[in-house]
Amino acid sequence: MFEPLYSSNSTLLRLSNASLFGLSMELQSVPNTSTVGLLLSLLAGLYTLYRRYTRISVSHIAGPEAESFLLGNLPELFQSQAGVPDFKYQEMYGDVVRVKGPFGEDRLLISDPKALQYIFHTSGYGFLKWPERTEISRILMGRGLLWADGNIHRRQRKVMMPGFGAPESKAFVPIFRRVGSELTAQWNDMLASSPDQSDIINVASWLSRATMDSVGEAAFDYQFGALANLDNEFMKAYFGLMSDTLGSPSRSSIFMQTILPVWALQLMSKYSQRRNLVHARHTAKLADAVTRNLVESKAEALLQGKGNKDILSLLVKANASEDAATRLTEEEMLAQMRTILLAGHETSATTMCWVLLELARHTDVQAKLRQEIRATEQAIHARGGSDFTASDLDNMPYLAAVLKESMRYHPALYQNYRQSARDDVIPLSKPITTKNGEAITSLPIPKGLKVILSIAAYNRNKEIFGEDAHQFNPERWLQEAGEKRGPTLGVYGNLLTFAGGVRTCIGWRFAIYEVQALIVEIVNNFELSLTPDIERLRREACLVMIPTLEGQQLEGENLPLRVSIAQRD
Repeated sequence: MFEPLYSSNSTLLRLSNASLFGLSMELQSVPNTSTVGLLLSLLAGLYTLYRRYTRISVSHIAGPEAESFLLGNLPELFQSQAGVPDFKYQEMYGDVVRVKGPFGEDRLLISDPKALQYIFHTSGYGFLKWPERTEISRILMGRGLLWADGNIHRRQRKVMMPGFGAPESKAFVPIFRRVGSELTAQWNDMLASSPDQSDIINVASWLSRATMDSVGEAAFDYQFGALANLDNEFMKAYFGLMSDTLGSPSRSSIFMQTILPVWALQLMSKYSQRRNLVHARHTAKLADAVTRNLVESKAEALLQGKGNKDILSLLVKANASEDAATRLTEEEMLAQMRTILLAGHETSATTMCWVLLELARHTDVQAKLRQEIRATEQAIHARGGSDFTASDLDNMPYLAAVLKESMRYHPALYQNYRQSARDDVIPLSKPITTKNGEAITSLPIPKGLKVILSIAAYNRNKEIFGEDAHQFNPERWLQEAGEKRGPTLGVYGNLLTFAGGVRTCIGWRFAIYEVQALIVEIVNNFELSLTPDIERLRREACLVMIPTLEGQQLEGENLPLRVSIAQRD
């Protein structure tokens, strides 16, 4: 399809070709079977080497030196706080960076808008997930949407879409508001007993429990009782799961997850007694038991002509189709529920953590948002309403600005991992200069190239979001054409926080209404301020970007803020 771009090591190529010819001649005269086997292995090795050095190369793209031959730049990429290496490499080398994988393998770190548009939208299934990353998804959530690729993903998404449309998501707002009211009641009880009606609260823990209750009722019509029961076994299993299983990986873990074949990773996940894998298996067992019972009860209700509007009921009904090609298997159905449980509640809770942190940092923004919330509340009461509706949330521009800015500045999903399914050419937004001084406007890549799509770096691209892209500034979303720079990528504010194209987060509307409803409740009733511990705050990179404290990463999400009862005029 493309002319190969040869590496500079032409001598090695000539030697490889000569060796291939010489070995093939020798094989004709070697009678010993074991010797033949050895020579065939050498032949295969030399052919692999030949293919590596004659396929399309990206070695001419500028990038950092490898930390080691064994692991390349992977330790910095996977052990750093979320976004730190992305911002560093973007500043040094631009929006397309060559990084090193194991044994000198070339990979790309991409934040170029046009390249991302091509990968996410134009060539959606032309870039598949890294095999080792799909195995991580399988361990945590089963063979659901976040694991699936190609036709399997397309079929699963089609079956699930009816539960995540705009009308369905709007209908869940009363549920989110009820959960918010319960959270408010719990915090009021805690604060009422303190002398100044103020206390330091790990808001990350409470938000995780609140979103678990929201997801439980909206997605399954099931009461997890996470807010009411602090000893909830199910909630305790999920709390800290991401940081425990994926946070701060050791160099040996990075090596094994990168080098070992998928079948070896599957054996490890099944039998290893490492703490993180034991935690993952225990959580999966609990989740499967709960979801299996729920699926059976929903199916029985459907047979009796009953049914609710929760997502699982809609899925079970859709799955009753006579067309086998549009149905989910039992394993897939359970996996979708586990995906909603983990990805749904974790990303929403994490998103709210970062919103509340920035509101505590910027008290003027917090005050302005509270003013908008209370003005809307007065308008609701004036029309005879009793609570915020989806339309009320939609018509609060400053709430939307704060949420978009926080999701831009602190994307819950900070990177995406893809592998080219074929030789391809990636278009670029602007020319880049290669190491040999050539300016190029598109980049040929080989089949099998691993790319890291940096959501964190794209969300701070100065050409898209302005020269102050590294500053938190909700006002940018209130300026004219604030969302119209660059190609169309994301579904919300042109951010990549929900990914894009065929991989757009299926529950993005659900998440937006959930976060809006809970943020309105919290800011309306409480004032938030920083604590000294915030100086130790980490943006922990563990598939999602969660807040932890330095030295306490294994304790899970931790965002200690001072919470005070807000005064009313």
